[in-house]
Amino acid sequence: MNTHDLSDLRAEFDQFIRGKCDTENCATTAENEDAEEAVPAFVDELADKLLAPYHSGAYFSRLDIKRVAEAIDESLPIKERKRMLKALFRHTTSKEYLRRAFDEFNRHFGGRILIYQELSSAFPASKTIFDENIAKIHKTQKMLDQIVEDFEEIEPTDEPMMV
Repeated sequence: MNTHDLSDLRAEFDQFIRGKCDTENCATTAENEDAEEAVPAFVDELADKLLAPYHSGAYFSRLDIKRVAEAIDESLPIKERKRMLKALFRHTTSKEYLRRAFDEFNRHFGGRILIYQELSSAFPASKTIFDENIAKIHKTQKMLDQIVEDFEEIEPTDEPMMV
């Protein structure tokens, strides 16, 4: 590649950046639009535990989260998994909504358990690994049940400061 072409490309890029960003705090992506939206307190910890296979025993893809949302009549755009989970629980005000969402996650966990059991019978040398993941799934399911039990419902009031 010609170094002259590379320097021309660099100059064009620098000019583009200067044209788009007048200040030092420049938001050139749409991701910065919804940077910090208010979510219930449990959602951050839930996202850390639920989205990490090390903790939960199963991997939830973007499509899995989208399917969970659709099953409880919610519509989510496909984004980063953690943002999708936050968007799913952003307006959680009732135990019923939380229970429906967690029941859907438990349904997905059940599918993973069946896959792990099938794989452990097909590959007996790896059975201990699959059994560990199944134990993690059961532990995560208990955590989800505990979140529902501890959740305090928020009743809408005329005076927002009364909450």
